[in-house]
Amino acid sequence: MALSEVATANVSSPFPEQSSPVEASPRTDIFNASSVAEIKAALSRLHNQEASVTARLDALVTSQKDLSREMGRLDLMRANIGTLTCTTRSISHGMLSEAAGTAERISSAVRRLDLEQARVKATLDVVEQVAELKACALGVAGSMGASQDWETAASYLHRAAQVPPTVVNGAFAAEMVPTAEVPDPPSVTLDNAAESLCGLFLREFDKAVKESDGAKITRFFKLFPLIGRSEVGLDVYGRYVCQGVAARARGNLNASTGAHKDGFFYANALTKLFEHIAQIIDGHGGLVERHYGPRKMGRVIERLQVEADVQGGIILDTWSDERHVDRKLMDIKSYAFTFLVQSFLPAQRTGPALTQSPAPGANAATEDEGVDMKEIDGILNEMAIMLGRWSLYCRFLADTCNAPSNEENEEKENDDSRYTLPSFLQEAPLARKINDRLVSPFNTMTTFFFRRSVEKAFQLDESPSGLNLSLQKPLRADPPHITSAVDDIMYIVNKVIQQSLATSQEAVVTNVVPTLSRVLGSDFIGMTQRKMRDECYPRAAVQGGQPPEQTIISFLVQINNLDIGVDYIRRIVQNNSGSKQPLPASDTADAQVTDHLRSLFPAPASALRVAQTLHSLGSSFESKVNDLLSDGIQVVFNNVIKHRLRPILADAFRDIEYQPHDADSDVPDEYQDERGSKELVRPRFASGWTELLVPLARILTAQAFDRLLTVTVAYFVRLLEKRLWSYQGRINPLGAARLERDISGIVSTAVDVGQGSGAPGRYRHRDTFARCVQMTLVMSMDEDEWDEVLRGGEAAEVVDKLSREERVRVRAMVRRG
Repeated sequence: MALSEVATANVSSPFPEQSSPVEASPRTDIFNASSVAEIKAALSRLHNQEASVTARLDALVTSQKDLSREMGRLDLMRANIGTLTCTTRSISHGMLSEAAGTAERISSAVRRLDLEQARVKATLDVVEQVAELKACALGVAGSMGASQDWETAASYLHRAAQVPPTVVNGAFAAEMVPTAEVPDPPSVTLDNAAESLCGLFLREFDKAVKESDGAKITRFFKLFPLIGRSEVGLDVYGRYVCQGVAARARGNLNASTGAHKDGFFYANALTKLFEHIAQIIDGHGGLVERHYGPRKMGRVIERLQVEADVQGGIILDTWSDERHVDRKLMDIKSYAFTFLVQSFLPAQRTGPALTQSPAPGANAATEDEGVDMKEIDGILNEMAIMLGRWSLYCRFLADTCNAPSNEENEEKENDDSRYTLPSFLQEAPLARKINDRLVSPFNTMTTFFFRRSVEKAFQLDESPSGLNLSLQKPLRADPPHITSAVDDIMYIVNKVIQQSLATSQEAVVTNVVPTLSRVLGSDFIGMTQRKMRDECYPRAAVQGGQPPEQTIISFLVQINNLDIGVDYIRRIVQNNSGSKQPLPASDTADAQVTDHLRSLFPAPASALRVAQTLHSLGSSFESKVNDLLSDGIQVVFNNVIKHRLRPILADAFRDIEYQPHDADSDVPDEYQDERGSKELVRPRFASGWTELLVPLARILTAQAFDRLLTVTVAYFVRLLEKRLWSYQGRINPLGAARLERDISGIVSTAVDVGQGSGAPGRYRHRDTFARCVQMTLVMSMDEDEWDEVLRGGEAAEVVDKLSREERVRVRAMVRRG
């Protein structure tokens, strides 16, 4: 083993005397050392080892002292604890033993005394109750005798009812209560008295009803709960108020006869029925609750609803017969919508245009003979009123029957259960009759009324007059330039939605509004699409020519119809939902429940579904119209604008050179700017651009023209960029500056056409020209700016629409030096 290995082994072992026999001892190491350095190293290791062993021994000695001290303290504490233990045992067996026994004896005596007192108190209570029972029995007998004081007799019975039945039927009461005057057991005496008084009160109540004596009716009505006959009192009272409801309803129904029952007679009769019942519940509810207890008015309400089923059913049946609703429903279902159907048939190859077929006059008159739209409108108005009153009546009953207590009021403020109809109202015959006689016919008639109105609007459709595409002729019609059908149809849409919401029936709104959306999509949008495709499609007579002026105008008017239709629907939905802000056009989940909808549909879930239904109408209609609008705008661009853009651009740059050697040239004064520089491109372009687009802008709505300008500018930018690339090698620095000025003038003219300088789409259209503008900027940059662009400095951000290769290529287009 080497010397270094032996030394390492010795250092790693804390006690050299325990080292392995194989390892050499430190003395061997020292003596086997071959140099002074090895000797010093061995000695150093030995010193370190000695110091480590010494430190460990010192630690052990120190800890031994502390351990001895703690052991001594434990021995002392053990001795003290032993002494305390002996003392505690002596106290427990000597002093406390006698006290514990005394306390136990006192506690047992107290418990016996408490038990005796409780028994005495119970006995006294029974005695008091029996005395009270005896007094009540004697009092009832005395009051029902010669004095006939019914209130006092009823009060005695009410007091007797407070005595527990075990006491009344007990042996002690049976022994003590009977007297010579009242020999029967107390239970028999009280029951007989209650039955006798109940019969008496019933007779007196009926007599008061016949005499219409309100004071006596109230007097005896308040006595029934005192004698334990609350159900009898509520039943007889319910029968009484129902008689009044029936008499009032018959009087209202027989108030007019014959022709005087037109208009809203039956709606008013049903309204008066509901109002009378609500007045009874509201006016008499406090009396019933005060004398009969909380929630007891519910029994009377159920009895009133039975009468409402009878009288309301009579009104609805009579109304249905008088208005011939079933026959009108049959006529509606058999109506063929001939005009709409024939309008969507494929156009005939020969014969007159589809605009005049079918003949508006005779055909409309013939079809209207079967279904009178005025009668349908009157019936719908009457049904809307009746449904609205039914909704108010149901809301009143639900609020009355589900009225929460004060503690539950805050928790149920926005809870749908508060507005849940009571079970007796949900299952009422009148509720089923309302659904059969009003809700279903209302949905069916509304669908027919709206679709027939759409058909009638297209039959009587009139286009605006005085429109032309000549800038020299003024327009003799006020914007927006739309046909009469749009105003007529949107008026009916608004009317139908208002009428449906007025019913406060979620089932009506969720049926009618989607139907409106479907009819608008199939008939209004479909008819407009058919006209755009078959009647006024802007098709040129010869290749490359311009379509006829009237055809273009008619097509633009149809585009306006669609755009204004979207605006109408947005406002209709916004106004009818009570929203102060425009409704979002993304998803029905974004629909907000406004205070207006909450007033019509108090249940939060119901109001949310109605709001989503209205919002869905707007978003669905707008989505369908936008597709057709985009197609129509593209047709106008392809057939009217596109083929004229190249000539306009070519004429604007006609005979223009961008590598001039002098600034002198014969240029008309009107084509010079304030600095006297030559400017031909902008006025030429402005003349052609204005002549092309301003006639269209005068007819189209602002939104539709903005769409058309977006498509036009996007295509024109591609033509302009190709022209700029074509100047490769034909531009010098002075020409680059002039080209930048010309392009800037073209951009300003292009985006300002047909709109003011502050129009919202102006800057968006200007951004479309960004590549062309940046190309001219690169051409006219001085060397310092160009170097900064190459380095990627701030100047490079100004031309961010061009790639690095495009910048270099544009820069190389200019011939320098």
